Amino acid sequence: MSSQYLLIEQRERRELRSHFKKMIPHIELITALCSGGLILIGWILDRMDVPSSFIFFVLAFIIGGFFKAKEGIKDTIQDRELNVEMLMIFAAIGSALIGYWTEGAILIFIFAISGALETYTMNKSHAEISALMDIQPQQALRINKGVEETVHITALLVGDHIVIKPGERVPADGKIIKGQTTIDESAITGEAIPVTKLNHDEVFAGTVNMNGSIIVEITKEAHETLFQKIIELVQTAQSEKSPSQLFIERFEGTYVKVVLLVVLLMMFLPYYVLGWSWTDTFYRAMVLLVVASPCALVASIMPATLSAISTGAKRGILFKGGVHLENLAHLKAIAFDKTGTLTQGKPVVTNITIHPDYAEEDILPIVASIENQSNHPLAQAIVRYVKENNQVQLITPDLLEDVSGWGVKAIVNGQKWKIGKADFIKKDARGEFGVSDCETWSSEGKSIVYVAKESKVVACIALKDIIRNETIDAIKMLRTNGIYTVMLTGDSGKTARAIAEETSVDEYIADCLPEIKVAELKKLMVRYGPIGMVGDGINDAPALATANVGIAMGEGTDVALETADIILIKNDLPKIAEAIRLSKRMQKIVKQNIIFSIGVIFLLIISNFLQVLDLPIGVIGHEGSTILVILNGLRMLKN
Repeated sequence: MSSQYLLIEQRERRELRSHFKKMIPHIELITALCSGGLILIGWILDRMDVPSSFIFFVLAFIIGGFFKAKEGIKDTIQDRELNVEMLMIFAAIGSALIGYWTEGAILIFIFAISGALETYTMNKSHAEISALMDIQPQQALRINKGVEETVHITALLVGDHIVIKPGERVPADGKIIKGQTTIDESAITGEAIPVTKLNHDEVFAGTVNMNGSIIVEITKEAHETLFQKIIELVQTAQSEKSPSQLFIERFEGTYVKVVLLVVLLMMFLPYYVLGWSWTDTFYRAMVLLVVASPCALVASIMPATLSAISTGAKRGILFKGGVHLENLAHLKAIAFDKTGTLTQGKPVVTNITIHPDYAEEDILPIVASIENQSNHPLAQAIVRYVKENNQVQLITPDLLEDVSGWGVKAIVNGQKWKIGKADFIKKDARGEFGVSDCETWSSEGKSIVYVAKESKVVACIALKDIIRNETIDAIKMLRTNGIYTVMLTGDSGKTARAIAEETSVDEYIADCLPEIKVAELKKLMVRYGPIGMVGDGINDAPALATANVGIAMGEGTDVALETADIILIKNDLPKIAEAIRLSKRMQKIVKQNIIFSIGVIFLLIISNFLQVLDLPIGVIGHEGSTILVILNGLRMLKN
């Protein structure tokens, strides 16, 4: 119970911090407006030649500049680097020292307004993750010895049964054990169309039960649900910075030092070289201090990156950091694992031929009864096919022997049966009957299972790991984006060629063990440059770690999910092309912001040297450009 209370306490603290964060922009805006009111009073009193007017300007400085001054001083001490906030403070104080109280106060006022808007817009970029956290249910209706009881979600254990009524959100991951319904999974996958859920189907925390009462068996505790993983991944991603952002932040420290040095020279050179007055020289130095500040440049990247990460999460694409989002735009090729990635990962029966002397209803039930004793994927696929297409009652074989790697022997009703590879059944099994069909199926990359009764081949079954419905569309979309596609598979060349032709990948490499996949990826990097890898299994983890960008299928193994840089929540391959478009759009917006911010700084500096720019206009130009680049970055939040 202590862990339960700890989780509840942690959530309450998180909610309190979140609430305080939401209040900060309002507090900043209120203090900024108060500062504006004090400036107006001080200006009126100054016009009336009231000596005490400067007191209102001092109050405007203190109240309006508190948040930014606090932030600037704290960051300077912590990072041991000067920052743009300190430049603004110096400029305001410098303006006051030469008697420009009104201009200095206006600088503080607009800077405070800008700061409030920056905080608001930065919080806006976190809106998707906050919305996810808000919709997570906190209580569940658990069935305990036939009695329903309301419990906190942290009290749910694996194996517990809960009731979910129509209109309620699913409180934890589980599988339906009674009832059927339609589930709105948009909070998890981004797909607006509800999904029909039947007995034994999985349901996920945070999704909405639309129209049927169901009983669900818990399969994961509250802190291990897919919903929680999404929240944790997005929070981690939002705290990590892209290479571009890190470069800008490193550049900021050097740039600020250069600006201060130039401003220092500006305080003296115009007086001695250009014949300006001391007042004009110092005033222009203060204007330079304002307009040369890189506020807009610093804000060019982070809002766009955070917005893109939030938008990706909303659409079922989880980026583990801004660096991976940025790298995605530079990919030239993508390698795919076959099983479970391009294909469904589960073999299905595609063709059956029965000896003319036998009826299908006499052969298949016995085959299914024998194969039902095995956990081999091909055996289970045959059992599923027979159950779905025939009303049969499976029986237990009298005797069964599993011959590893080859097949199975069994005795049913006193008769000997063998199921497996051709050479296991009989050396000339392929020539018994239906040889042309079996050869055709084999050339299509299908696995062939032969069935013999009393040493006579009576059936031939073809199975195949069929491709996902969306695979072909995903490959086409990537090709449209100029991405070269490669399939890496451990299957034989024959099977690999058949799947490659069906999926239309540009190239395939067969017989790949995990270490061979890594080696082939390195060769592809030499040929094409930055490359991505898409996989879902433990054997894909080394390749996912080697690639410039590793992309894991959301229903894959935990190892793959931990290793990958990007996760597709619902194994939706077309989301890869969507993620690339999102990355390229973010890169475009970032470039716009950088070019615009540098252009504005350059224009304002030139105008100041020509003495056509006053301090208030400089402040408006500088802070206005900062707000514009932030708002431009927030366009990434649009669907």
